[in-house]
Amino acid sequence: MEHSEFYPGKAYPLGATWDGNGVNFALYSENATGVELCLFEKDKPEKESQRISVKERTHNIWHVYIPGLKPGQLYGYRVHGVYDPENGHRFNPNKLVIDPYAKAISGTIKWDDSLFGYRIGHKDEDLSFSDSDSSPFMPKSVVIDENYNWEGDKLLKIPYHKTVIYEAHVKGFTKLNPDIPEDMRGTYTGIAHPASIGYLTKLGITAIELMPIHHFITDRHLQDNGLTNYWGYNSLGFFAPDVRYARMGTHGEQVTEFKDMVKELHKAGIEVILDVVYNHTGEGNHMGPTLSFKGIDNLGYYRVTDNKRYYMDYTGTGNTLNASLRSALRLIMDSLRYWIQEMHIDGFRFDVASALARELHDVNMLGTFFDIIYQDPFISQSKLIAEPWDVGEGGYQVGKFPPGWAEWNGKYRDCMRDYWRGGGSTLPEFANRFTGSSDLYLDNFRRPIASINFITVHDGFTLNDLVSYNDKHNEANGENSQDGIDDNRSWNCGIEGPSDDKNVLECRKKQKRNFLVTLFLSQGVPIMLSGDEISRTQYGNNNAYCQDNEISWINWEKADMNLLEFTRKLIHFRKRHPVFRRRNWFQGQPIKDNKLKDIEWFLPDGTEMQDEHWDHNYARSLAIFLNGEGIRSRGKKGEKIKDDSFYIMFNPSDIPVDYKLPPENYGTNWKLVIDTSKNMLKEHSDDLTLTDMVRVEGRSVVVLQHPLSKPQDQQDGSAD
Repeated sequence: MEHSEFYPGKAYPLGATWDGNGVNFALYSENATGVELCLFEKDKPEKESQRISVKERTHNIWHVYIPGLKPGQLYGYRVHGVYDPENGHRFNPNKLVIDPYAKAISGTIKWDDSLFGYRIGHKDEDLSFSDSDSSPFMPKSVVIDENYNWEGDKLLKIPYHKTVIYEAHVKGFTKLNPDIPEDMRGTYTGIAHPASIGYLTKLGITAIELMPIHHFITDRHLQDNGLTNYWGYNSLGFFAPDVRYARMGTHGEQVTEFKDMVKELHKAGIEVILDVVYNHTGEGNHMGPTLSFKGIDNLGYYRVTDNKRYYMDYTGTGNTLNASLRSALRLIMDSLRYWIQEMHIDGFRFDVASALARELHDVNMLGTFFDIIYQDPFISQSKLIAEPWDVGEGGYQVGKFPPGWAEWNGKYRDCMRDYWRGGGSTLPEFANRFTGSSDLYLDNFRRPIASINFITVHDGFTLNDLVSYNDKHNEANGENSQDGIDDNRSWNCGIEGPSDDKNVLECRKKQKRNFLVTLFLSQGVPIMLSGDEISRTQYGNNNAYCQDNEISWINWEKADMNLLEFTRKLIHFRKRHPVFRRRNWFQGQPIKDNKLKDIEWFLPDGTEMQDEHWDHNYARSLAIFLNGEGIRSRGKKGEKIKDDSFYIMFNPSDIPVDYKLPPENYGTNWKLVIDTSKNMLKEHSDDLTLTDMVRVEGRSVVVLQHPLSKPQDQQDGSAD
């Protein structure tokens, strides 16, 4: 149906807003000379049904109101202006562009030469001008109905020190799960299914961190090679849940489906954290396609070099969004607020976050991006987690983000991998990482919870592959294994890849338990990669970004049930004991009540470590005493929090080490609760006597538990 009645409308809010009677459209472009709104029918999305010239312009926002339009309407824009790439302008009205504020996007790109603003193969490359119409090959923006019955749902606001994060891919987590109906697998509905939620709650997860679900594109070269952008780090729509994971429909129904998923996870006490990619878009470099920002106002969104034809690339993807520009910064903040207020998202993990902090070229942790977040009453109160690096000079910023931020701690990963494989990790570094990385976070008044500790995440080996491969095996990616990092800090336990050797298999099982125990008993916030708890393999591929197949999907029928049960027990063990998830730093000072320090370090012979011991190789085998009465935090009502005490013995060497128990004043009735050499985790074992020597087998961890002298004083950690 063609519409003939148009009103001026309003400049705000940006995007397409349905008010029950019609739709207001608002698009920012400072340098455009004209804007046309294009409408499409649901049943004929390739054919433009009406083109409307947008006349009103306020604060560089072009706007129009069309009465009678309803949710489900498909639309896009054509933006007029100068085509002058050498001066940073790439306007081309022959190219239909996606609304940056679209709340839903109907489909995916159908690659065609017309999607590029220049003529493919022309001798002048991107300086040439293409007059072919791209609209038949473009997905369309969708008007949605934002009304939804949340049934009283609110953000969970689980404190960081009680948080256990599980990084998962919407499709990969559910695609092969036999307990989920086939038509629900690989979708938001699949994540919301009782089989998924029951699994997560039984495991002990408090937050699921979803890999990118903002609408993204698959690069043309991947599609031409029969591959896809499986991970999704190539965003195009920062407000739209990706249509690929929708079961209910593609014309706005995906928004409702996503909200249903969040609501069900919240009912189970599980927070939802989104992995967000605001550092770049899927439009690539100067030779990339014109899909949205590039054709709306190139200089209003991207960082360009002194020669404005080219882009600054701090992300390794060809372009970088310029968060120091008002338009780009507003887009990011509006997107974050939308996901919090309208989609009830609990937090965000910012991919390549250092790129967002760059002012001109340098990373500025006191810059505009952080100032705006601090003053925002919604964003500042959500979980903010940085991937604290980018690929530019000075981009490695682990430990340097401001208070209020947590960080993926890459130094923790590297240290713990080195420690258990017998690499270059030093004992002082191990001690820092295990106790929350005070060397990184203490000086700027942050706490142990600033450290998001991980052994493995999506980029790199899975836990199973970390102990099964010395080298990456990325042949399936079609890049001659030139992609992916070489510095894996892995150890295959003697044989590369799959093995039937009993000793090798036992070594690998033990190493997986060692990594998990180290992770969940460390101070800080643990994050684990989905499938690690059941020994998921990617067959040595450490960069499976383009593998939408069995390489990436979790194979539930091959689950390692012994490791799964061990992991479940371990997570719940951590959650029961606040001594492993302190909010404040260890001080190494005596506690008034029992005169023991809050933490002490011992040699295998039972004597306290002295300064000179820290640099000796033999001291890599050590014991740590954690004083349950030395938790320097208070509960909600100001009560002192107490816990059992623990004695943790680490032996990363190949040979067994006999440990003498600490002196009597540290405890007299120790219980053996964890032994990674025996797949043991049990809190009600037999007592040990002070005359006992505890043998810690090679490459193993043993944990002893000493109950409080007054068990009725023990806290369950709910207030800590």
